[in-house]
Amino acid sequence: MTTSLTSLPRSARPDSPHRMWREICWVDTQLAVSGDLPMNSDAAREQLEMWEEAGITDVFDMRGECDDTEFIHAHSHIRSHWFGVDDNGGKRSDAWFASLTEKCSEVLSDPNCKILVHCHMGVNRGPSAMYAVMLTQGWGHLDALRAIRNARPIAGIIYAADAARWHASQAGKSQTEISALGSEVEEWLERNYLDLAYVIRSIGNRIAQI
Repeated sequence: MTTSLTSLPRSARPDSPHRMWREICWVDTQLAVSGDLPMNSDAAREQLEMWEEAGITDVFDMRGECDDTEFIHAHSHIRSHWFGVDDNGGKRSDAWFASLTEKCSEVLSDPNCKILVHCHMGVNRGPSAMYAVMLTQGWGHLDALRAIRNARPIAGIIYAADAARWHASQAGKSQTEISALGSEVEEWLERNYLDLAYVIRSIGNRIAQI
């Protein structure tokens, strides 16, 4: 897929990030990104119902600290796939991108399937994994960033440069090309600055009230 998207005007501090935390944010007809299920089982079941009503068939969970697979399979018809990693700001491994995108590609081969990718807050790991998936589906490396941020203004996508370098390496690009692509992604994120501390604090304050 090739597109030519422009970035929507946006603030470095989007209004009320906590209100977007668990919203389903569609980047295209088959791909959505969001936050995780609530800890409360009744609230979690309600959210699962919302996911099913939205047509979600498969959930990809990027949290290393939690795995809702058993709960999801027990209370819905959604298939859960766990690819958990820590959100420590370090480099994401090529193996992580390869494994999650391989499974996503398998699911997306059925045009009736719809995938929701999430982490805890839907800020870093989930959107970065979504970015890798979009690259493997034919999106341009900057158009994919724009689509994610347009759909979910609180998406930091901080591991996107790792994904871009991994994908370029898989495509047989030279080291010079790989480095250039990674730099382009990093420069885009700098130009489209998002105050991550503000976003995380807003969601964290909401968590403290639950």
